[in-house]
Amino acid sequence: MRFAIVVLLAPLVMSCAKRPDDRRYPLHGQVVTVEPSRKLVMVKHDDIKGFMPAMTMPYEVQSANALDGLSPGDLIDATLVVFSNGAHLTDIRKLGTAPLEPSVAEGAAPLPASPGVELLRPGDNVPNARFVDQNGKKRQFGDFKGSLVVMTFIYTKCPLPTFCPLMDRHFASMQKTLKADPPFASVHLVTVSFDPVTDTPAVLKAHARTLDADLSRWTFLTGDRDEIDRFSARFGVSVSRAPNDPRDITHNLRTAIIDAEGKLVKVYTGNGWTPEDVIRDLGFVIRGGRDS
Repeated sequence: MRFAIVVLLAPLVMSCAKRPDDRRYPLHGQVVTVEPSRKLVMVKHDDIKGFMPAMTMPYEVQSANALDGLSPGDLIDATLVVFSNGAHLTDIRKLGTAPLEPSVAEGAAPLPASPGVELLRPGDNVPNARFVDQNGKKRQFGDFKGSLVVMTFIYTKCPLPTFCPLMDRHFASMQKTLKADPPFASVHLVTVSFDPVTDTPAVLKAHARTLDADLSRWTFLTGDRDEIDRFSARFGVSVSRAPNDPRDITHNLRTAIIDAEGKLVKVYTGNGWTPEDVIRDLGFVIRGGRDS
């Protein structure tokens, strides 16, 4: 009887250990930073065949112990496991050590903001930067005055499910809630691409279709790269592009609420926020800062 129970449980244990939608890719690269407390390792890696070009990206591990003995400069082999809403590294093997290139050592980990840039604070006016929307129409950020805005920054080629694709999923989820609840009728979603070379208006319009975006309430923006970089940096967005490969983009994540007068209300750092968090904060703004 005990043997039978073990045999019956074994497939269940295996199914929990490996998701049916798992995709696994061999990864070879160099460690840039190690953060055991966050279970993160920043890796500058070669092309991952069939998945993504060479990039410098932070990757999660399932246990901080997986980072034991790793230091910046270490050369590693690992397996990248990608699933529907996340990714992590496993089977990390140290092969040796090599000096980090100065540009990698200094710029791979995104800074809170670009040097010399003054971060916006709650109550500050958001700059009236110039953009082009998904229809090719010239826009200024001031065009959104009169609407309560939720804005995030992405690029459509971002491969990791926990980065830009997660921002897309969060916005798609919020769109459904906002459309179903009359008090949120004045809320407008804005997605800004910091990769205008790839993310042309046509590309953004196609991307919007994949998200079932209602373009009357969700706008996608591109434009001049330098102007977008200056604009996004005011929110704490840091973007680093490899000089020899513009596809190699290292970035952080910022999402913001801007009130109907064009003033910053709040900035969410990273990917730890949820659509419910934003909906709650939007409700607080709509009520004029009064708790219900």
